[in-house]
Amino acid sequence: IGLGVKITIILMEMIAFFYLGGHSILLDAISSLVDLASSFTLLVFVKIASKPPDRNHPFGHGRLEPIAGMQLAVLLAVIGLGLFIQQGLEFFNTSAASDIQKEAWIVPLVAVVLLEITYRRMLFVAEKEHSPALKADAIHYRVDVFNSLIASAALLAARFFPEYNGWLDRIGAIAIAALMIYLGVKAARENFHQLMDRRPKSNFFDLVKKAALEVNGVKATEKIQIQTYGPDAHVDIDIEVDPSMSVDEGHRITQLVRVEVQKAWPQVRDVTVHLEPYYPGDH
Repeated sequence: IGLGVKITIILMEMIAFFYLGGHSILLDAISSLVDLASSFTLLVFVKIASKPPDRNHPFGHGRLEPIAGMQLAVLLAVIGLGLFIQQGLEFFNTSAASDIQKEAWIVPLVAVVLLEITYRRMLFVAEKEHSPALKADAIHYRVDVFNSLIASAALLAARFFPEYNGWLDRIGAIAIAALMIYLGVKAARENFHQLMDRRPKSNFFDLVKKAALEVNGVKATEKIQIQTYGPDAHVDIDIEVDPSMSVDEGHRITQLVRVEVQKAWPQVRDVTVHLEPYYPGDH
């Protein structure tokens, strides 16, 4: 769906640029073109990352997603920097008034509506699947929402101030490039944390603890470690049980804890459960 929306917007804005003018529209189309290539690349990485664990990759292939997200984010920032420099230099070579049609602002406004709908849908799926790469790609759509909004605002201002429409158009293009840089750096930072095993949000720890305590025989939990890699996660948890419990019963409880954790959080690939004796007031 996202790719279809992007292709439609790119074609619409390219045609609009040639017939209506406006460098803000052109830069908006270029940004969408970059995101189109990024989205296609993401589809390939998500496909590979979803492969199950194998002998050489016992924890699965989930890290390919933050790797892909990191690459896409850096690409966005670098291209944004290049466009920022190019448009900044061109600003001083632009005449105050340029041949821009009065209706030009409507085209990026239509793009705003289409992109915002797509962004919200993609972000919903990304959060549901705990996919950092898909979230990075969703951010690209939000970039394009603001890009198109800036382009529309710049061209609308140019409509009311035709004597300065050339400069206003360039200012809009520069603002779009600056936003690409900012959001590209932000997305790269988020994916970097994934690759460096940053501690996930506290709600995941609460989810794991609650699931473990649902098992009959688990009196308390102690240490919980969570490692996320792309949409997948590995959980390491210490549970406390009756110290007089048999080995067989303790093993059965660990299996039940593993099942409950994966039931509560389906993205968990594996759960390592350690048994500890429970003594009241020892914490």
